[in-house]
Amino acid sequence: MIAIVARDVEYRYGSTVAVARSSFTVPVGAITALIGPNASGKSTLLSGIAGILTPYSGTMDVRQAPTRERISFVLQTTKVNDALPITVREVVTMGRYPSLSTFGRLTDHDRTIVDAAMERMSIIGVAHQHLRELSGGQRQRVFVAQGLAQDHDILLLDEPLTGLDITSAQAIDTVIHEEQTLGRTIVMSTHDLAEAHASDHVVLMAGRVVASGTPEEVLTADLLKEAYGSAFLHVEGDQIFLDDPAHSPVDSRHTHLDRPSHLRSSEE
Repeated sequence: MIAIVARDVEYRYGSTVAVARSSFTVPVGAITALIGPNASGKSTLLSGIAGILTPYSGTMDVRQAPTRERISFVLQTTKVNDALPITVREVVTMGRYPSLSTFGRLTDHDRTIVDAAMERMSIIGVAHQHLRELSGGQRQRVFVAQGLAQDHDILLLDEPLTGLDITSAQAIDTVIHEEQTLGRTIVMSTHDLAEAHASDHVVLMAGRVVASGTPEEVLTADLLKEAYGSAFLHVEGDQIFLDDPAHSPVDSRHTHLDRPSHLRSSEE
């Protein structure tokens, strides 16, 4: 079954083409990784799936979610003003806003869902703290909890594991797989080749969709070279490494289901 179908879709910001004409599909219930160099259009494509951006041309058909409100989009914390005087609980509660009644009042059911989302992300103990008081990893967990609190069929995550401490990355990684078990479709952008290789489906980007399919089909030396250029692609034995300056490792960084990426040629 197919959750998302893009046909000759193109996104622009004014006269600037962010994603050139592209076609791809995303399977229902899969963990799909969007991978590509910096400014390759990954965040733009997520915004298009979420319905925040309207295609300049082509169509983005989101079949699994009957309405835009059933798509939960978790931004990177770097794109959110975390200095706002707002508590963790208030941020997570915002995930319930699309489901509130006409009068906009929270019910006991809403509060239960908020509590459950915070429990899943292990942030219930900081519920009354402000975002500015939290570490970067804790802030990322807060926004993932907000996404979980929203009623959703599709969960979109913009680089959810980049540069996080081990505890936060493992908590988010666990939730991603729990969401899949619940039948939801997960689409996450990443700079990490190991994360993409551990996914069920991959969309490789470079200002357009270069390839879409299983990790074995997409993460080949030839296709990666097409997306990144030979300057960023390094081969050592049967392993491929990407030297992407937009993805710099940090101390104690968690590696998502890390395993070597087997070198294949697209001609195999």
